[in-house]
Amino acid sequence: MGKFIVISAPSGAGKTSIVHFLLEKMESLSFSVSACSRAKRENEIDGTDYHFLGVEGFKRKISEDAFLEWEEVYENQYYGTLKSEVEGIWEKGKTVIFDVDVVGGLNIKKQYPSDCLSIFIMPPSLGTLKERLQKRGSESAKSLEKRLTKAKKEIVKSKEFDKVILNDDFDISCKEAKQLIQTYIG
Repeated sequence: MGKFIVISAPSGAGKTSIVHFLLEKMESLSFSVSACSRAKRENEIDGTDYHFLGVEGFKRKISEDAFLEWEEVYENQYYGTLKSEVEGIWEKGKTVIFDVDVVGGLNIKKQYPSDCLSIFIMPPSLGTLKERLQKRGSESAKSLEKRLTKAKKEIVKSKEFDKVILNDDFDISCKEAKQLIQTYIG
């Protein structure tokens, strides 16, 4: 079995951008593409951004015990990590890096405590987080409030992670994450 790097954060904190930086700078890492039940957005590619399974397809994979971890984030909105995805990365001799929500990250950490480095990306403030989500232009007022309510609960869980990186300067946050990972994987 290989190692896991888990990067988690509230939506809009910058975890995906940091993971993209790490993948670009560290050849030893390989991204674990998550599975989800939601519909594909216009600019997304199946198998690259997510494995888009639909609700029924996702539930079928649950019954087949095909997931390393999964959760129902909102009603009928499932996200998870396929075991086959992780095994394929390890077969290539790489370290798996995850860009997952807080519950998913903690689930992986709990299952593999000695093989996992978990990093929480902390937004500078809830106000900054709200601005970042609004700039995306993909949130309705209702979904924005739902995400901010969830973010407050997720921030409380940050202390359960191995490391917390405050993302108020993107370049510094990226360098800090890279250093932590290099030290961990040796």
